[in-house]
This record gives sequence, structure tokens and C-alpha cells, in this order.
Amino acid sequence: MKRDLLLLAGALSALSICVSAWADSEGQGNARSRMCEGCHGIPDYRTAYPEVYPVPRIGGQQAAYIVKALQDYKTGARKHESMRAIAATLSDQEIADLAAYYAEGARKRTSR
Repeated sequence: MKRDLLLLAGALSALSICVSAWADSEGQGNARSRMCEGCHGIPDYRTAYPEVYPVPRIGGQQAAYIVKALQDYKTGARKHESMRAIAATLSDQEIADLAAYYAEGARKRTSR
């Protein structure tokens, strides 16, 4: 029960980050990426909620991979409570914007 409450609190926290990121009027993927950076942008790609575990590096991934992963979280085909809660709030266009943002960032980093 306590674990379930902690997971719910984490999901609600992630959703509040999503809402505040969407309220920003910056670029499509850039504004939405703020919700991702809370876990995927931390040093050593590790997070401590609900336990310490590795977090995939999404910068540098192919856009198609990110789209597929988010769609799978949204449908429940991939299992992770926080990611499912976040993906459930994203439209197909928002998923495409995020995927393009991270793919574009990867191209800029490799072309330097």
C-alpha cells in the first residue's frame, strides 16, 4: 500500500511537471522536453524514485525509437508507472515533437 502511494505521488509529480512545461510558449519539443530532463537529463542517468535505477539516455536516440517507446508506454505495452502516466497525457503530435527535438539535438551534437 505504501509503495502504491509513493508511485502515485511520483506519477502526480511528473504530471505537474508536464503541465507547467506545456504552459511555456517556447518551441514545441523544447518546452515539452523539460518534463523529460527531470530524469533523463541527470548526471549518470540514474534516478532515485521509487528506487535507484538507471534511466535511458534519450538524447541521441532516433526519433522513430522515441515515438515507439512513448506510444508503447501510453498503451501499456511497456511497463513503468511514471512513464505511462506521462505518455498518457501526450498527443501523437506532442510525441512527434519530443522525438524530433531529441533527434535534432543529437544531429547538432554530432555535427560539431
